[in-house]
Amino acid sequence: MKQFFVSLIVCLLAGVGLAQAQLPDVTLKSIDGKTVQSATLSNDGKPFIIDFFATWCKPCNRELSAIAEVYDEWQEETGVKIYAVSIDQAQNINKVKPLVDQNEWEYEVLLDTNSDLLKALGGQMIPFVVVVDGNGNIASKHSGYTDGAENELIEEVRKLLAK
Repeated sequence: MKQFFVSLIVCLLAGVGLAQAQLPDVTLKSIDGKTVQSATLSNDGKPFIIDFFATWCKPCNRELSAIAEVYDEWQEETGVKIYAVSIDQAQNINKVKPLVDQNEWEYEVLLDTNSDLLKALGGQMIPFVVVVDGNGNIASKHSGYTDGAENELIEEVRKLLAK
């Protein structure tokens, strides 16, 4: 009987790993001050990417700029949407819009001034990128950026679309 319960617990724990995590529900602000609930982020049933950055983070800015160069192509091919989420603290949020405008980033930009969403997703350093499938399930997470890593992101989106 003891063996049965051990087996049952192992099976239950293994099943927990199969459940896909949904986006946590955290209150954010849009760049124009509107309240946005993270659990409502979507892309009409298609995958989307959440890319955490800060104005002072050079690798973050390189990553978002590299993606910006191919974003139109990505959207045309896959319909992917990118949410760029700034973790700049409240006293620095006035620097976010000028940075976005200067770089001509065409992403939907959100503000996570207390890093609540970043923490809820298990992010500890930026850049931190989350790929979400069309049903709002977290498909993958990545920390850091090296030149060319954006190619891995679009590959993940392609794989999700092929499922």
